[in-house]
Amino acid sequence: MASLVPRFGPASRICRICRAGGSTPSLGSFLEPPSFLNRPSIVLTFKRNASHKQQGSVNGPKQGPGKRLGAKKTGEQLVIPGNIIFRQRGTHWFPGTNVGMGRDHTIYATETGFVKYYKDPTRHPKRKYIGVAFDRDDKLPYPTDAPRKRRLNMVAVPIPTVVASSAKDAGPDGVLTPPAQPKVHTNEQTVFRIKPRKEGQPEKVLTMRPGYSYREANWEIGRAAERANVKVRSFQRGDRFLAWRKAAVRKEKNVDRRAMLRKTAIKKRR
Repeated sequence: MASLVPRFGPASRICRICRAGGSTPSLGSFLEPPSFLNRPSIVLTFKRNASHKQQGSVNGPKQGPGKRLGAKKTGEQLVIPGNIIFRQRGTHWFPGTNVGMGRDHTIYATETGFVKYYKDPTRHPKRKYIGVAFDRDDKLPYPTDAPRKRRLNMVAVPIPTVVASSAKDAGPDGVLTPPAQPKVHTNEQTVFRIKPRKEGQPEKVLTMRPGYSYREANWEIGRAAERANVKVRSFQRGDRFLAWRKAAVRKEKNVDRRAMLRKTAIKKRR
C-alpha cells in the first residue's frame, strides 16, 4: 500500500478523505486508470507550410540582372544570316520577310540584307513586322505579284557576251563564250561598301568585326559627330562639379516623371 501511494498522489490526500468521514480508498481504486485515459483519442493533423517567409521586405522578389532586351540592329543596318535583330519577351514585333523567330521570341536574320521595320495590312492590320530587304532602297513588304529577286542567296546578273573575232573561236551561234575560270578560295576579308544618302558624305566601309557583324571601325564611329558637323562642348578642367549638378538635375526629373506616372495610373483605375 505504501509503495502505491507515491505513484497516484501524495499521502496527505488519503488522510483528508479519512478525516472527512469517508471510507478509506481500496487498493483497486488506485489501480484503475485515470478518467482522462477513457476519453476518445484526439487525432492531431499537422500541415507543413512553406519554409520561405511570406512577409517582409527582405523576402520579396529579387532584383536580377537585366536581360538586355530591345533592338540590336537599327533600320537599314546591314545584317548577315544569324545576326540577332531584336530581343523581346512576347511578340511585340513579328517576323517578316527573310527573318526568323526563336522559341524565346528572338528575331534573327536568315538572309544578307538591310533591316526594315514596317507594317503589312494584308497580313494583319495592327501587327508590326521586322524584315530584311536585299537592297537598301527596297521597301517592305514586297508586292505579291513582284518577281523574286534572289534565289539560293544569289543575285541574278546578266552573263556578258563577246562577239567572236574569227570563225574558229565562235560557237554554234556565232557568239564567243568566255571560258569558265576556277574559283580561288582566299582568306581575304569581305568588305561591304554602302553609298551615303546625302551628297558630300564619304561611303561607309563595313568589315567583319568581333560579334559576327559587319560594321564600321571604332575610330570611324567615334568621328560620326565630326562628319555630321555637330559641335561638342569642350571639356573644362576647372569645372569639376558639372557632373554632380547634372546628376542632381537628372534625379529631380526622374522623381517628377515617376510622380506623373503614378497620378496617371491612379486616374485610369478610377
